[in-house]
Amino acid sequence: MQTRRLSIVFFMVLILILAGCIQPNDPNKHTKQKAGIGAAVGAVAGAIIGYQNDHSGGALKGALIGGAAGGALGAGAGYYMDKQQAEFEQQLASERQANQIEVERLQNENLKITMNSEVSFDFNSSRLQPAFERSLEKVSGILNRYPRTSIQIIGHTDNVGSEVYNQQLSEKRAKAVGVALEARGVFRGRIVTSGRGEFEPRTTNGTEAGRQLNRRVEMLIVPDGDIQ
Repeated sequence: MQTRRLSIVFFMVLILILAGCIQPNDPNKHTKQKAGIGAAVGAVAGAIIGYQNDHSGGALKGALIGGAAGGALGAGAGYYMDKQQAEFEQQLASERQANQIEVERLQNENLKITMNSEVSFDFNSSRLQPAFERSLEKVSGILNRYPRTSIQIIGHTDNVGSEVYNQQLSEKRAKAVGVALEARGVFRGRIVTSGRGEFEPRTTNGTEAGRQLNRRVEMLIVPDGDIQ
């Protein structure tokens, strides 16, 4: 009994140690972390079920089987989003270097693409700048290659002008991005647009630099819940 318990504990500790050894710049680090957590959870569940069914060795067998299954499930959405993130970062390298677009991975596996309104829209307008069309072409191409996601597009403004006007402008800009993606083949049913106006600033509106950061459109890319 004691030997089996120690074996299970060793197995779980090994998984967590390996997960902790993942390099920060590893393009698949989220997948590996999720796989490690899934494996540990699966090992515990498998050990409990296995021991209940077979006191002689079921716990260890269950831990091994559960760990493998849990690791595979944990890696599913993470792997899908890792590949998508890598493509965004590669295809949008010039825009990222020019601080026009940011690509960020969130804790819940979502991707966030932040587009600077200064380079994506005409001043005080919801009309997309022609020069930004190429960037949206890249974004839509990647979204079309990874159809198992939904896309939430959110417009934001600074606090210059009335609240009502800023709210309307943020909604129009988000919708303009959604229309542009749809025109490039992204399925309409995947896209939801909304505006937050001036109510979710990234930083202070007290400086021009701060207001520029607050004028933006964010795109949240959310994986389907059943990705294996």
